[in-house]
This record gives sequence, C-alpha cells and structure tokens, in this order.
Amino acid sequence: MYEFAAKAGSDKQTLYADLLSAIGAITADERDPIANMANAAALIWEFLPDLNWAGFYRVDEAGTDLVLGPFQGKAACIRIENGRGVCGTAMATREIQCIEDVHAFPGHIACDAASASELVVPIEHEGRLLGVLDLDSPIPGRFDHDDVVGCAELMAVLGPRIAG
Repeated sequence: MYEFAAKAGSDKQTLYADLLSAIGAITADERDPIANMANAAALIWEFLPDLNWAGFYRVDEAGTDLVLGPFQGKAACIRIENGRGVCGTAMATREIQCIEDVHAFPGHIACDAASASELVVPIEHEGRLLGVLDLDSPIPGRFDHDDVVGCAELMAVLGPRIAG
C-alpha cells in the first residue's frame, strides 16, 4: 500500500514537486499504461484542490479521436473528436490549453455543467501523441502558470511510462 498526501499549507510549486515525486515513485517499476494513468489520476485528484474532474483521454488505435481513460470525478464523455472542444483542440495542436472560462471556449464539450475552467496537457513520447491530461474545476480561472508548468512536468515523466 502506498501512502502519499499533499502537505497542508504547501505553495503550488512545492505541491507539484511533491506530486511529481509521488507519481514518479508509484509508476517507476510499472509498465502497464492503464495502471500508471489510474494511479496518476488518483494522485492528482488527491493533491490538487478545487477540481471536479481529473483524468486522461487516450489517442484511439486509429489515431483519429480521443477515448476516455482512467479518471476521478463524474462519468465523462467517452470519445472526443480531434479538434473538437478543449481536449480535441489540445490533440490537434499538441499545445497546452489553459482555459479560464470554458463557457466562452468555441465548441466546448460540457461533460459536467459545473465545470468553469479547464487545463488540458498533451502527453507525448518520442514524437508520438499518446493522449491528454484533462483537469476541470468549478472555479473560473482556477488554473495558472504554475499549474501549466507543473502539469507539463508531470506528463513529461508519465509519457514514457504509458507509452506501452
């Protein structure tokens, strides 16, 4: 059994450093991508405050859509087309999407009406897009530069461990 917990009162940079250490430790010796994404989603959910959804969408076998992977939160959309919504835009552009107000985002897919802001980080390994990390919050503007940098670092570590 693993015991990981966010330290109360930690600033965001410390929080992400601790989260990176936890994800690194729990995925270090495991090569199953689903197991590693599941544990990463659980740790992100536990460490990061003010989320209403945290999880992964994987690139499907055809490479055309995103398909739901491990997550924490309410049931979610199963498939997302390349270029559609925030996750599909991250897939199409391979760029991080940090959206302060999802209701103002053209084509936003509302899997949970309570979501107000969203952070989506592409996950790549050796030039291949594997999927995206998707974080939703009921708080407008919840995600900032520290979240973008922290989640990008997390996915740089996780990418090789979910490449299969």
